[in-house]
Amino acid sequence: MTNWPEAWPQDDGARYGRGSGSAQPESARVMRQVRRGPAAPPGQGAYGGGMPQQASYVDGRGHGGHSDYDGGYNTGRVYGSPAGGGYGGPGDDGRHSRGPAPDWRRRVKLTAITVTTLLVVTAVGTYFWADSKLNREVDLSIVLDRPEAGEGTNYLIVGSDSRAGLTDEQKKKLRTGSAEGKRTDSMMILHTGSNGPTLISLPRDSNVEIPTFKGSESGKTFQGTGRQVKLNAAYAEDGPELLVRTVEFNTGLHIDHYVEIGFAGFANIVDAVGGVEMDIPQDIKDTKSGADFKKGKQTLNGEEALAFVRTRYALAGSDLDRTKNQQKFLSALSSQVATPSTVLNPFKLYPTMGAGLDSLIVDKEMGLFDLAGMFWAMKGVSGGDGTSMNMPIAGSSGGNLLWDKAKVKQLVTQLNNDEKVTVKGD
Repeated sequence: MTNWPEAWPQDDGARYGRGSGSAQPESARVMRQVRRGPAAPPGQGAYGGGMPQQASYVDGRGHGGHSDYDGGYNTGRVYGSPAGGGYGGPGDDGRHSRGPAPDWRRRVKLTAITVTTLLVVTAVGTYFWADSKLNREVDLSIVLDRPEAGEGTNYLIVGSDSRAGLTDEQKKKLRTGSAEGKRTDSMMILHTGSNGPTLISLPRDSNVEIPTFKGSESGKTFQGTGRQVKLNAAYAEDGPELLVRTVEFNTGLHIDHYVEIGFAGFANIVDAVGGVEMDIPQDIKDTKSGADFKKGKQTLNGEEALAFVRTRYALAGSDLDRTKNQQKFLSALSSQVATPSTVLNPFKLYPTMGAGLDSLIVDKEMGLFDLAGMFWAMKGVSGGDGTSMNMPIAGSSGGNLLWDKAKVKQLVTQLNNDEKVTVKGD
């Protein structure tokens, strides 16, 4: 048997926590408990003037006769620490302590930075994608004896009857015929400046003089002989460069940019935006273009739109009335392309841009911002901010339309000075 000392020096008999010198087991002790539930009244809780009444270890297990009591020992909680719930510490109110409040300013800032970065990356990617699709084929640097540039910007917009990219079935469906090469089906000058946009149609049958010019492919200079032809013959003879040269020579107006679109591209753009709504002023039926429309508002698809802008034999004013319909339609198309429902919807924007950019032919100096400016100006024409007109006509000779030279001169002066256009056309 081991001999244990009866007590530690100066032991007063309360040997708890330091062992006992007696061979006899110690009696049951009452240990401090932290009860669950509401906080004790002020002055009675921990560090506040005494401990609350606690259950005793009646059954030796600390349950106080209640089998469902759990003081926290069985789950491994540590009292008085954040991990154990924070009970019993100084100033504790008996509830679980909460973590730090979220930093909403930081979260909002990070979200804004992320969204802005994504938008910038998308915009830059879209710009380079679209820029790579522009067909910059027209070289205006070879155009001879150009007039001085005036105020504002002048675009020569051409609709050609090119069948490039069309299958035999599409040619039949669109009633384009199968003629080789390409000719101009419509020509317009769009002036943009501080007094609103002005859209001027140049009838294809306009009588003009072919001046001295440099061949776009041969580079050879062809001397002018005073030869009088219809305006669309200039394009057929040597393409966009000679057409620009002829327009500048006969008007005195400097052309800054050239934009051309063929049959297929025109129809594809219309279909990509889901059709274009038009208010057709009269019933139209033309077997040559395929037009068959009733008077009133209606949405035209690509095939119907092409028939509408090509119709002239069913119109009283023939080519002059057709140019007016072309102006109305292009303005309506531009208005629909430049709407939030198209611009902000990638499922509509990218197909529309793809259809348009693939089929456009522009000059070598043309940029995307120039092209966007042209579309916004076209939208302004239909929105009432601008003016649309035909080139002033004085009469006709041998089937050619003769321009009113005095009015044309006044018109060009107003455009060059970027003044409000007061000249009236047919």
